[in-house]
Amino acid sequence: MRAVIQRVSTAAVGIRGNEVARIHRGLLVLLGVATGDTQEDAEWICGKVARMRVFPDEEGVMNLDVNQAGGEILLVSQFTLQASTAKGNRPSYVRAARPETANPLYLRARQLLCELVRQRVKVGEFGADMQVSLTNDGPVTILLDSRLKD
Repeated sequence: MRAVIQRVSTAAVGIRGNEVARIHRGLLVLLGVATGDTQEDAEWICGKVARMRVFPDEEGVMNLDVNQAGGEILLVSQFTLQASTAKGNRPSYVRAARPETANPLYLRARQLLCELVRQRVKVGEFGADMQVSLTNDGPVTILLDSRLKD
């Protein structure tokens, strides 16, 4: 499982021209589920997201997590995070989990984040063609990969 987390001052997701979710200060989390991922991967990724200290404290040092900063999370599924670009110029998505596997793990990640971040989690729509807008604060962008956790 891979996640790209971005500290944002604002982020929104739209579907077919309609805004479906918006957050202010917080984290935009793009989540890609790979074939073979399990609930353990979701638990590890979500725990890291909730505990990642990327918000500034009173001295301007990145020392606060999203809860301590009073932030929100916008969770967006993104299978393209599993792209392989090793050969040629057309990405291969064979590592991405099929929707019947990926969607339950995405929903589990949503549930875990809601528990860890006190319900301040908004979401896009799994499998939809979404337009994501954001103002990256910092910029701060972190890549997490549950297969590289050791």
